[in-house]
Formats: sequence, structure tokens, C-alpha cells
Amino acid sequence: MLRTDADDPEDDAMSAASALQAPTAPIPLRATSRSTGEAEVWRAMRAEAEAALIEEPLYAGIIQATILDQRSLAGAFAYRLAHRLGDGDLARLSMRDLCLSAFEADPHAGAHAVRDLVAIRERDPTCRRYIDPFLFYKGLAALEGYRVAHWLWQQGRATLALHVQSRISEVFGADIHPAARIGSGVFIDHATGVVIGETTVIADDVSILQSVTLGGNGKESGDRHPKIERGVLLSVGAKVLGNIRVGEGAKVAAAAVVLHDVPAHTTVAGVPARVVSRMHRGEDPALSMDQFFGDGI
Repeated sequence: MLRTDADDPEDDAMSAASALQAPTAPIPLRATSRSTGEAEVWRAMRAEAEAALIEEPLYAGIIQATILDQRSLAGAFAYRLAHRLGDGDLARLSMRDLCLSAFEADPHAGAHAVRDLVAIRERDPTCRRYIDPFLFYKGLAALEGYRVAHWLWQQGRATLALHVQSRISEVFGADIHPAARIGSGVFIDHATGVVIGETTVIADDVSILQSVTLGGNGKESGDRHPKIERGVLLSVGAKVLGNIRVGEGAKVAAAAVVLHDVPAHTTVAGVPARVVSRMHRGEDPALSMDQFFGDGI
């Protein structure tokens, strides 16, 4: 589990722990393409931060306070997230307390946080350091903020959970309902325009690009949102609507509208989406980020 630094006396070290939450019916954790532990990631981040101090002195104060002054990865996540989500309605220190509480209560918090961060480092060709997504990427911040909101939702604190959801939407441009269940090693690229509905379930090692909607079809109540299995790649602008299943290792092409179940290890495209190709079992489109969907697509 991620260690917290709730006893840190710094007033200005507003923390916003990337409080990652185990789903109600836990989605099993699986290995990503590399197995990287918390201690390894934290050491690498601190080394990167030291180098960044020399590279950009103007940003040194932020790097120092956010990473080097923290005693743990949880504390660093806490500082950064609270600094970005705290507002006049819920001050940064209060947001910090919520985030740290979520970390302490969630036995899988460390595994979720590390695997989310590693997922970006492995899959995004523009990402060369752990500190880049940690400091700047909206997708990671939106996901970790969701995990705080999800923990609050599970505790019956719906008002605060919805407040955090609203702030994530305002600040990062992604609207993720706190009741949704999201596994670990999930990569939300850019985050802008991403919508994830209340009864959505997303398994481990899924990649989601900008403007993806996982929503209802407007006619159902109850369990009405998609179920996304492990290793799925949802490309730019894909819409998956209704209580349907996208099978393991499938690819959904850009701007596709999916209204029916998608078989595992297939590529679907079009409006409405149809199967355009099949893949070999064992292929991981979410890890490879292969955006080729077939000739003419």
C-alpha cells in the first residue's frame, strides 16, 4: 500500500493523494507489460525531479514542494491533486485530507497508483519521464481524482463524491461518475471530452483516448452502461452506448458508435460499428496503442 505522509507539518504542502479505489466487486489486478513497484517508481521520480531542478530553475519551487519535499509517492500525489482540485468550496487542505483518507482505507491504492503511472510511461511515446504525467497530464489527474470520488461514494458520502466529480470535469475536462468501477493500469490519454457513466465497469490495462463516451442509450435505467474487458483500446471519439460488453483485447476505431457487444480480439469501426478484422489471441492493442484499424478506415 502507498505510504502516506499525513503527519507532514508543512502547511503549504497541500496534498491530493491519488486515492485509488478497489471496485465494489474487485476487478482482478493483472500484470502490465512490465512489473514496476512503488519503490522503483518513487526513486526514479525523485531522480528525475533532481535533474529537472537544474534544467528549469524557474519551476524549481514547484518540483521541490511537490516531489522532493514529500516523504512518499502518496504524499506527492496528495500535494499535486489537492493543489489542482481544491477551490473556494473545498479548500486544498480539506481536499488533501480526503485524498489521504482514501489512500489509507484502500489496500490496493499503491498497486493502482503505480500501475496507472507506469501505463502512461509505457504506452505514450511522448512520455520520457515519470514526472511528466505526474505533474502535467490531465488523464492521470482525472483518473486519480475519480478514485478519491469513488472511495467517497462507497462510504455513502455522495455529496462530496459528486463535488469531486464536478471539479474533475471543470479542471480536466473529463466527466467520470464516482460509482463507475475502474481497474488499474488504465491510460486515459488527454482526458478532454471523456465521459464514463455510473454503471460502467472498466477492467485492467485499458487505453482510452480523448472524446470517448461510455454512456447509456437514453432508454434504460439501472445497469445501463458498458462493460470494458481487459486490454481494450478505445480510440478517439469512440462512443459505446448501453449495457453492452467490449471483449478482451478488442479495438474500437475512431468515431465508431458501438451499440452491440464486441467479440474479444476483434476490431470494430463505423456507425453503427461492425467487425472489420480479427486479431490473434494474446495481442494487446491497449498496450501497443496500435491505431491501425484496417484498410480504408
